[in-house]
Amino acid sequence: MILITGATGTIGSEVLRRIAARGEAVRALTRDPSRARTPPGVEVVAGDFDDPASLERAVSGVDGVFLVAPGGPSTERYDLAVLAAARSAGVRKVVKLSSIGADATDDHWHRTGEQAVRAGGMSWTLLRPSAFAGNALQWAAAVRADEPVPNMTGTAAQGVIDPRDIAEVAVEALVSAKHEGQTYTLTGPELLSFPDQIARLEAALGRTIKTVDVPLDVVREQMLASGMDGEMVESRLRGLKIIRDGGNAVLTDGVERALGRPPTDFGAWVLDHLDAFVTN
Repeated sequence: MILITGATGTIGSEVLRRIAARGEAVRALTRDPSRARTPPGVEVVAGDFDDPASLERAVSGVDGVFLVAPGGPSTERYDLAVLAAARSAGVRKVVKLSSIGADATDDHWHRTGEQAVRAGGMSWTLLRPSAFAGNALQWAAAVRADEPVPNMTGTAAQGVIDPRDIAEVAVEALVSAKHEGQTYTLTGPELLSFPDQIARLEAALGRTIKTVDVPLDVVREQMLASGMDGEMVESRLRGLKIIRDGGNAVLTDGVERALGRPPTDFGAWVLDHLDAFVTN
């Protein structure tokens, strides 16, 4: 039995779908099972990292855990709570979805969780993906309405990766022993800036997309006005500054090492998701 945490998120849901398609026994952990949309045969359980008893039930009888923590100041608490339950239940393997640059600063959201995974006595694999290609879906409503898409990262480049590649690596790490003890930094095949990604979308759509540069002080005001917690706001701003300063301008062979094939390029992702950007 494999437990997928974050089972309704971008990566967790894709890992769940792929694991289920392979015929593996799989359990999905979510705060609200009534809202979960899962493949047939998937067991769905309720759980919350602030409820240890719910986590104990979730990991009962489980051999492997895909650990996906919500990004932000709560990441450390979530990671440690799930790992404690997993160790107590005798879970053999954990695959943690971390983030590129998790080892770059002492205060990174994922740093403590990574350390706990390595020291936890279970077999482990760490996945450190770069920016998700799927983040571009946040622009879809503006593109459809012909409104400006906000640019918060300037011309800084990142190794934008297709979330399906991340999920495929996660599945292989969960079902195969050959990835144990590995840390994979996962990127796409090329460095792309916001303008680069917009240009790929424009080429696919056959029209111009409006954009607007948003300074970080304005980003802060917008986040606070939306009701976002102040600690979360400052954490996200630090991440944006790292990107703007070139900290994510990294390409690796992580996908190829894990899967034996090159990573999917952003243009292919765009074509597969073009309907989201088209007005019906």
